[in-house]
Amino acid sequence: MYANRCERLVRGFVGRQRSASSWTAVCTQRAVCKQRAVCKQRTQPTVTCHTSARSVDPDELRRFQSLAGKWWDDHGEFAALHALNDLRVPFIRDNLLNVHRTRVPGKPLGGLRILDVGCGGGLLTEPLGRLGANVLGIDPVGDSIGTAKLHSSIDPDLRDRVRYRACTLEELSAEREGGGREEQGAAQFHAVVASEVVEHLADLETFGLCCNHVLKPGGSLFITTINKTNLSYALGIVVAEQLLRIVPSGTHDWEKFISPVELERLLESNGFSVQSVRGMLYNPASGAWSWTDSTAINYALHAVKVRDDPDANQAEGHAEAAHS
Repeated sequence: MYANRCERLVRGFVGRQRSASSWTAVCTQRAVCKQRAVCKQRTQPTVTCHTSARSVDPDELRRFQSLAGKWWDDHGEFAALHALNDLRVPFIRDNLLNVHRTRVPGKPLGGLRILDVGCGGGLLTEPLGRLGANVLGIDPVGDSIGTAKLHSSIDPDLRDRVRYRACTLEELSAEREGGGREEQGAAQFHAVVASEVVEHLADLETFGLCCNHVLKPGGSLFITTINKTNLSYALGIVVAEQLLRIVPSGTHDWEKFISPVELERLLESNGFSVQSVRGMLYNPASGAWSWTDSTAINYALHAVKVRDDPDANQAEGHAEAAHS
């Protein structure tokens, strides 16, 4: 009963914010962004991404270094991320199935290569691997990668499908110049996932550029993050960090939050077309997430890398389906 009351209270707060962040304005802005995308498809710049530009914030690295051994405590600091898999895994799976024709019995994502950016201890990497995808998880915190490798080694089904590396997205992207690794950077992945990551980055432009660089044409980018609203500050920082201690104090910086409209504008300028945006709501009493019409607090976004040559990439898609 307490959980139901808490959810109604949170939804009531969200409902009051809808007039301030009307979807009419959002949809109008999205239409403008898509108009720009159509005009720019023929003049997309050559994408280059180098390690000299770093999206990683050193303060964030130190914070997550101190938590590296706690990723798989589903009642600890990362309990909300464990619960978020109930939404984000189906969101990624269903959108990828709409884009790709690959069908492997029992493994719906079989034949797809996915990059999990800021994977931490592998909370999202592992379930994507169990769906049949070949997943590379990367994180700049070496101890988190150690935790991820140790945990995945317990499951023999993951040994051939899940791999981890302690590196940044920029370093992986720049490997097109070096060669020698199986997971060389440029245009290698069918999907890039950055879940609860962008609100911790120092340079979103570099992030968007590098995501484009490592994705195949027509590849998908999945992001979950926090909107920059008064409500997200009140609930995401004051309530979640300072009052209820759902996440450690200092985990989030409101100045790094980004609205769906601003994120879509940034992605569109880096060669993406946003396909969908959905609001998410966390109930701290029940520890469960649910979809909501409002994006005033948390939201999930799916974007696709613009295809330079639709005919050629359509042929590639048919070839992948035949191979699978």
